[in-house]
Amino acid sequence: MKRFRAPDGTDWGVDVALPGSSNIMIRFRHPDGRSSSRDRYNWFISKGPEARSVTSRLSPERVIEQLDDAAIAMLFSRSMPVSRAPSDRNSAIGTGGGAIGRSRGIGKVDH
Repeated sequence: MKRFRAPDGTDWGVDVALPGSSNIMIRFRHPDGRSSSRDRYNWFISKGPEARSVTSRLSPERVIEQLDDAAIAMLFSRSMPVSRAPSDRNSAIGTGGGAIGRSRGIGKVDH
């Protein structure tokens, strides 16, 4: 696992997962280690010859070796959270303004 220091001073662990023929997931592991809810991810897209073959797979070891600090910083700057923030608990049961009970006329076709 590589290490990356974010602009805010947080030291992230960097590893790879889910290799495909043209892409691989880059995971940024938050240092608290208590859960993955603060982890982030981004996709590395390869333009190498293996990207043209659907039966090949990128080598996780080679990809992580070849990622330099600038590439990791760019991937991190555009990364997304692994988990989303918890939503309003009422929205799942329809009392928080959802469409339940308000569908009169939706999909109705007059002939």
